[in-house]
Amino acid sequence: MKKEYIAEMIGTAVLVFMGCGTAMLVGCDAAAGSGYLLTALAFGLSIVAMAYCIGNISGCHINPAVSLAVYLSGSLTERDLLGYVIAQVLGGFVGSILLAAIFALGGVEDMTGGFGANGLAGVNGSMAAGLLVEIILTFIFVLCILGVTDKRAGHGSFGGLVIGLTLTFVHILGIGLTGTSVNPARSIAPAVFAAISGNTAPLISLWVFIIGPLAGAFLAALCWGVISKPVKQKAAPRRKTASGTASKKKNIED
Repeated sequence: MKKEYIAEMIGTAVLVFMGCGTAMLVGCDAAAGSGYLLTALAFGLSIVAMAYCIGNISGCHINPAVSLAVYLSGSLTERDLLGYVIAQVLGGFVGSILLAAIFALGGVEDMTGGFGANGLAGVNGSMAAGLLVEIILTFIFVLCILGVTDKRAGHGSFGGLVIGLTLTFVHILGIGLTGTSVNPARSIAPAVFAAISGNTAPLISLWVFIIGPLAGAFLAALCWGVISKPVKQKAAPRRKTASGTASKKKNIED
């Protein structure tokens, strides 16, 4: 397995373990509020940590939606797109397996009742509303990634921090609606483990958290391709000199 794929698997495992694990431990009850912020920060800080750890190896996508956008922007081959996605999904399962073992061995209560899986309770079971939420949040998140990582922007080493804070930002709104996926690899394993434990609702609505993020990433890549095109500079106006020949107008007169 290529080192890039290994890095993506590790990064996604860390994301699921820390993000979903925090949600399982503290819960995400809107009345309490603290669970919201702790879970949002856990996901965001996971991105920050992994960006500065594996960013130079694989780019730290750890998200099939991000990999799709990078592929559409021409920076990833079809073969690597497939390899990244498989590694990310496997990483999600690694993270969930570790959580299942710790919570079972320690007799710890899962406050989410479903391994931190995404759901539609916040939108009263509406798949259309959930799909729209995931498309919008992923669009915002991926558009930020494409902008921050564009070499012309010159953000340099601050990119990982900005991306992590943006993931925290979208979680603050999204947790109360869908639990915030914006990442199919983050959603698949928890839904499967929830079903194994007897809660099949996350698995039934899983397609929302696969199609939504991918659609949002596609739209973000399309939008970035349009708005990031360099603007053509107009030629400087020309004037006639005393000799009658044309010359470019100077910006600063001597």
